[in-house]
Amino acid sequence: MGEGRAAALPANAWNWIAVWRRNYLAWKKVALASILGNLADPIIYLFGLGLGLGIVIGRVDGTSYVAFLAGGMVATSAMTSATFETIYAAFARMHAQRTWEAILYTQLTLGDIVLGELAWAASKAFLAGTGIMIVATTLGYAAWPSILYALPVIVLTGLAFASLAMVVTALAPSYDYFVFYQTLVLTPMLFLCGAVFPINQLPGAFREAAQFLPLAHAIELIRPAMLGRPADSIGLHIGALCIYAVVPFFLSAALFRRRLMS
Repeated sequence: MGEGRAAALPANAWNWIAVWRRNYLAWKKVALASILGNLADPIIYLFGLGLGLGIVIGRVDGTSYVAFLAGGMVATSAMTSATFETIYAAFARMHAQRTWEAILYTQLTLGDIVLGELAWAASKAFLAGTGIMIVATTLGYAAWPSILYALPVIVLTGLAFASLAMVVTALAPSYDYFVFYQTLVLTPMLFLCGAVFPINQLPGAFREAAQFLPLAHAIELIRPAMLGRPADSIGLHIGALCIYAVVPFFLSAALFRRRLMS
């Protein structure tokens, strides 16, 4: 029993790098298509909503609607990229391709694999979020150099959503179940957390619920950095994202141990 629990945890602080590197080498072959795919949806939102509705809406919170939307799209891009990498690519490596099973024959533990997958998903989130940020900055919708403060937040956002998605991956019997997570969790979060309009426009109950969602905390850190403004309650937002990154990691590791090693 003790050995089984130990196998669900990382063996040391660096074994996960081997899993990250394996995923990177596989991804490198399709890197361009992957990056373009990750950027497509947020850019469509940015220009479709930003330029279209921006003419009607005007200024939001003292800035243009496009600039307001840009911060939300950076956080959303990190959320979707990390989530999809976990629920589809990581699930395929675990379930269909049985790559995890092969790795477990090495000195790596299940915890090493899960941590490596989370780190890789956060890397994909960083690329996606930074890509949107570069586009927004180039077009004058974000402030330089304050956007640099948002970079570690993008990574932390990726870790948080990858960790949450890993729990879903551990529980899902097949790919078909992921649509429920997308439609019932990710899509409502997009509209509740201030990505496309200010949270203070929501009814009271929804406004209070949004304060507990990870995307809201990510946006509250990323948007001020992109607009060159000071952020409020920085410690609270970082702490909340850390909780979302750490607690689901241990939960998913335990669930995978039961699924793969029982």
